[in-house]
This record gives sequence, structure tokens and C-alpha cells, in this order.
Amino acid sequence: MIDSLSVSNQSNIIYPDRDGNPMSDNTKQFRWIVVIKENLELLFADNPNIFVAGDLLWYPIQGNNKTRQAPDVMIVFGRPKGDRGSYQQWLEDNVTPQVVFEILSPGNRLLEMAKKFKFYEHHGVEEYYIYDPDKIDLQGWLRNNGELTVIEEMSAWVSPKLRIKFELTSETLEIFRPDGDKFLTFVELGKLRENETKRADNEQRRADELQEKLEQEQEQKKRLEDKLRELGIDINEI
Repeated sequence: MIDSLSVSNQSNIIYPDRDGNPMSDNTKQFRWIVVIKENLELLFADNPNIFVAGDLLWYPIQGNNKTRQAPDVMIVFGRPKGDRGSYQQWLEDNVTPQVVFEILSPGNRLLEMAKKFKFYEHHGVEEYYIYDPDKIDLQGWLRNNGELTVIEEMSAWVSPKLRIKFELTSETLEIFRPDGDKFLTFVELGKLRENETKRADNEQRRADELQEKLEQEQEQKKRLEDKLRELGIDINEI
């Protein structure tokens, strides 16, 4: 009877999709969240069992709607793509998000970030990255012996799970796919596609012009051959 009441109480618990906090505090933070999330979506687009989410509430414990975090970006290997109102871990074969990104803004507080770190460490995150776009500072931690341990050198670091490389310059953070292509903003991707479309159109136009020229030359040759035949000239003897 007690077990039945416990199950009933758990089933009545509501797990809100929102925590009341904004996704970002400013345009720079929002841009970086989108760049990382969307480029990872693109990187793993052909793998149906890698789930990438931005600002999605993660509830690790069934029956507890207070223990939660909404990582700026999280990646879950072994879970199918698809829309979710929140990531309720017990409904996801109890698979923990393995990689988490947080993008700092001036509104972030030390205590808040400390709580997030402890949450991610306690609940099994394997790789944790924090980027401060104002200071151009990237920090990372890797799980070792059950704890998140600091990665001493982040420049040229390659994520063990994602296989992406981080490069810090004096101006910004650059992230590279395993094939060497750089993570791009939506605008940069759009411009790249636009340029590729223009290049393909130009090549097609040149090919069409060449084909038209060849057809004209063949037509001229045929008319000349016909004229020579009318004059009684054997073109094979020319």
C-alpha cells in the first residue's frame, strides 16, 4: 500500500519545461550558445542517436523536480533525436548527458557557477566546458576517477567525446570539426551556401555557353559540308 502511494505521488509530480530564467543575458552570449548548439547539430546530423539541446531543463532524479539544471548546450550520446519539453533522465534509459557547455555573461555569479559545477560533477557529466566571450577565456574539465578534473591547457584541446578542437586567439575562440572545418555562425553558413550556389551557377553558365558554342560550330561545319556537296566537291578528298 505504501509503495502504491509512493508511485502515485511520483506520477502526480509536475516537471516544468521552464525555470523562469532567460536563455541568455545579452546578444554575445546568445550567439555563442546558438553557434555551438547548431554546429554540433550539424556535425551529428547523420547519427540518429545523438541528442543535442540548448537551454533544456535536465531532471536527473525521478520524483524530484527541484534538482535540475538547464545547460546552455548539452550533448547526449545514446539517445534519439527529437523534441522534448525537458530531459527527464529516467525516461531516457537513465542516460546522463555526457558533454555540457556553459557560456558566461556578466550576470553569472560565482556561487551560481559553483552550484552548476557540483551538479554536473555529481550527476555524471564527462566533459564540462565554460567559455567567457568577454574575456576570451575557455575552461574545461574531464571526468577522472569519478570527479571532474581541470584540463590544464585548452588551446588546441580536442574533446574526447565530440572530436572537436578548440583554438584560442587574441580575439576569439575558434572551434573546428574533426574534418578541419571551422564552426560558423548562421550568417556565415548562409553566406557560404550563397557563394557556393553562385559558383555552381557560374560553372553551369560557362558549361552551357561552351555547349552552345560547340553546337554552333557543328552547325556551321554541316552547312559548309552541304555547300561543298552542292558544288560537287568531295569533302573526303579535301
